[in-house]
Amino acid sequence: MPKNIVRIGVVLAALLIAVPATAQALPPMEEILADRVLGNSEAPVTIIEYASKTCPHCAAFHTEIMPAIKKDYIDTGKAKLIFRDFPLDRLAVAASMVARCAPKERYFALVDIMFKTQNNWARSQDPIAELAKISRLAGVSQDTFDQCLKNQDIFNGVLAKRTEGERDYSVDSTPTFIVNGRKVEGSLDLEEFREVLDQAANGS
Repeated sequence: MPKNIVRIGVVLAALLIAVPATAQALPPMEEILADRVLGNSEAPVTIIEYASKTCPHCAAFHTEIMPAIKKDYIDTGKAKLIFRDFPLDRLAVAASMVARCAPKERYFALVDIMFKTQNNWARSQDPIAELAKISRLAGVSQDTFDQCLKNQDIFNGVLAKRTEGERDYSVDSTPTFIVNGRKVEGSLDLEEFREVLDQAANGS
């Protein structure tokens, strides 16, 4: 495991709050760690996004480009998006863990809020407390929030997705997209991203 990820685990552990004895149980682990898919699972174009929730370029994609991609490609059944965590720091790990503990149908709404408010929570004096406030908007109780951050299986699962991205697609930065098997790195503008999706739809 990379040294920076080991450090993430050590620092994150220091942030964790003791879980109350009356806390509700988390959903099954296979449900928490399953891929989150936006759009029709049978869509001909598959976009796999590797992103870190503290990455400014990832936030820019989700606030400036994603709305148009969702409207024109995902909502119309042309493409689906699979979001995979590739955390670059301890806060990104925490945010990824918490998002996965949200009700599955609210996952993408919570991720959207996290990216839109990234500058606020990621730079606050108490980012974990700010994450808790944001998560409550998606139906994550304080008990669930605390349990989620304390759960070693969720921590390991989030980091496993990062390791898979490194191994399977040589991902080393965010955002990175895999569009029908084609690796696309960096910050593309809307028209460039449309071109990639159109080429994938046409089999090129």
